[in-house]
Amino acid sequence: MEASDIETYKVYVVSDSVGETADMLAKAAFEQFKGKKFEVKKYPYITNEEEIIDLVENASHGNSIIVFTTVLENLREKITVECEIKGIPYIDVMKEPIKAFEKFLSTKPENEPGIIHRLDAKYFKRVEAIEFAVKYDDGKDPRGVLKADIVLLGISRTSKTPLSMYLANKNVKVANIPLVPEVPIPDEVFEVSNKKIIGLTTDPMKLNEIRQERLKALGLSDTAIYANVDRILEEIDYAEKVMKKISCPVINVSNKAIEETANLILEIIKERNKE
Repeated sequence: MEASDIETYKVYVVSDSVGETADMLAKAAFEQFKGKKFEVKKYPYITNEEEIIDLVENASHGNSIIVFTTVLENLREKITVECEIKGIPYIDVMKEPIKAFEKFLSTKPENEPGIIHRLDAKYFKRVEAIEFAVKYDDGKDPRGVLKADIVLLGISRTSKTPLSMYLANKNVKVANIPLVPEVPIPDEVFEVSNKKIIGLTTDPMKLNEIRQERLKALGLSDTAIYANVDRILEEIDYAEKVMKKISCPVINVSNKAIEETANLILEIIKERNKE
């Protein structure tokens, strides 16, 4: 028998979301039947009973089976009723797992379509924000300032990087720019709205201690100019002038945990965007 003479069996994949689960299950099942020819027809994002009536009517004109993963109760019942009326075999993929979990957890299901894909979207958005924070950390590429949700400005060791990463885990894209008296500020900082810019400052003596510890960790002398109090005061003064020019809020991070500062930043941005 030629391939063209082989009878085709139609598999209708129906879902009130993407339909990937039903599609994968159907393919895994019919792959076990070698020599049979299958045609998959996908009906994702089914939202009303009229659509179900139409697709079941189409399925009734051939050797068809309907595999569905609708979680909305009215749609599941409609597919079941229509299939039984037309004599079409069907597989309700979600019915038994949901019943089993409902009994196991002693609670009712949400019956909300597409939850897993919304979770996936949040996950990928968070990954994107983390990659963004890494790419535009410490002024490596000032073009990130134009793309960021939040821009952090501050001298060295004012928690710019930890804050960027913490906020990235909340799906916020953050670019941070170090302020150094001898280094010109990127033009991009003055091209964006100051509503998304936050300045960071700290207590000079606290910063002196932090920088000394940083130098020791690197195996360097803690007397280097990086940890010199006069140099620190110069940097702080310079940074404060820049922030005043930009007219952005300034947060003193001296005695604040990363979480506390991050939440404060989010509150400030939210309030400024209301203005």
